[in-house]
Amino acid sequence: MEPPLGERFARAVAEKDFVKAVSFLHPAVDFRAMTPGKFWEAADPGTVRRDILPRWYEAHDQIEGVVALENGSVGDRRRVRYLYAVRNDDGEFLMEQQAYYEVHDGAITWMRVLCSGWRPRDATPGD
Repeated sequence: MEPPLGERFARAVAEKDFVKAVSFLHPAVDFRAMTPGKFWEAADPGTVRRDILPRWYEAHDQIEGVVALENGSVGDRRRVRYLYAVRNDDGEFLMEQQAYYEVHDGAITWMRVLCSGWRPRDATPGD
């Protein structure tokens, strides 16, 4: 049995295989995301592949692995949470995203993503 589409999307992004990641999106996907500094919107997989994912994970960013991944649902809406270990010239980071999504006819038709931002890997929460 194949993993849910949200997990397959998250693992493809971790591999920085953006073509594969957007292959799980419907041609008329309703995609929105919020990162710490910006809101992102796309109405097609090409925009997600070209204008969003490469700006979240640039060429010099090395995603070292998926630290945690969790699938679930909220009523009729699916959910995937993933935590990546990332390294670049500025150091080592953790980055978590939570995505809610809907699937119709074998493709993600609606997706909302919330991102933690890049957090120093060795940091601890403050008060």
